[in-house]
Amino acid sequence: MNSIPSVNLKDFISDDYQKKQNFVDAIGKAYEEIGFVALKGHFLNDKLVENLYKEVKDFFNLPLETKQKYEIPGIGGQRGYVSFGKESAKGKKEGDLKEFWHFGQYVEGNDKLKAEYPENVTVEELPEFNEIGKETYKMLEKTAKYVLRALAIHLGLEETYFDEYIHNGNSILRPIHYPPIKEEPKAAVRAAAHGDINLITLLMGAQGRGLQVQNHKGEWIDAIAEPDELMINVGDMLSRHTNNKLKSTIHKVINPPKELWGTSRYSIPFFMHPISEMKLDVLDECVDEKHPKQFEDITAGEFLNERLMELGLVKK
Repeated sequence: MNSIPSVNLKDFISDDYQKKQNFVDAIGKAYEEIGFVALKGHFLNDKLVENLYKEVKDFFNLPLETKQKYEIPGIGGQRGYVSFGKESAKGKKEGDLKEFWHFGQYVEGNDKLKAEYPENVTVEELPEFNEIGKETYKMLEKTAKYVLRALAIHLGLEETYFDEYIHNGNSILRPIHYPPIKEEPKAAVRAAAHGDINLITLLMGAQGRGLQVQNHKGEWIDAIAEPDELMINVGDMLSRHTNNKLKSTIHKVINPPKELWGTSRYSIPFFMHPISEMKLDVLDECVDEKHPKQFEDITAGEFLNERLMELGLVKK
């Protein structure tokens, strides 16, 4: 597969059985073959997206010492600000050329989880920042729920199989700023080749060249979304849970051509995580004689902690 297929979520949530089934078949095929789709018909509206980008740009334009007030020690970067070059891809020494912010879950009716997750961090200088971030988080979480429902049907599971695991899940909304490049980077890129940790990732801001996906032949292909599309990919948790039937594809954000070094890039991924107790044990539906079980049993919380240590965000 040499391009990213496009699907429309409105087909899945319509009352037309055939449209719904066609969506399930198309997204299932895409995730088995390339691990990425471009999705129209999501729950974000243009005004919310416009407001979010304004707030995000205003935040990253704040003085560094102001931003660093919001860099919270001891929580592995799970909320608030993470400064330039702190995160590196698994196996890479060089820090990625980016700074970012984390919005986390807004827990409803579960005191145990409220205590488990770090608090969201409020930016005093920007009165709209946190409210717009929260609204975006909720709309992306809702979009992700329906994508996972379609995948549940594709896998032969009950449609709402994932619902209980993602309600109050440990999901993260991450506005990223890739600043202008001021000198020839030695070995660093904006985001080195990596797979995502989580169930699925919903990416805003994949318009224009930069994001590249590795297909099964090992070729790098551009993943460029239309302005009304989200780019959505499978993460390692879902790949593991489905015995690699659904593919977690390696991807990266390359540095722009030299004439565009003076420009910033913004992208905003939403990493859909389940609650930490979710068992990621390989599904029986994904094991047969040709596809023996490939992965040991593990919970989502254990898997996340392992990976955060590998990324250097949590100390071993």
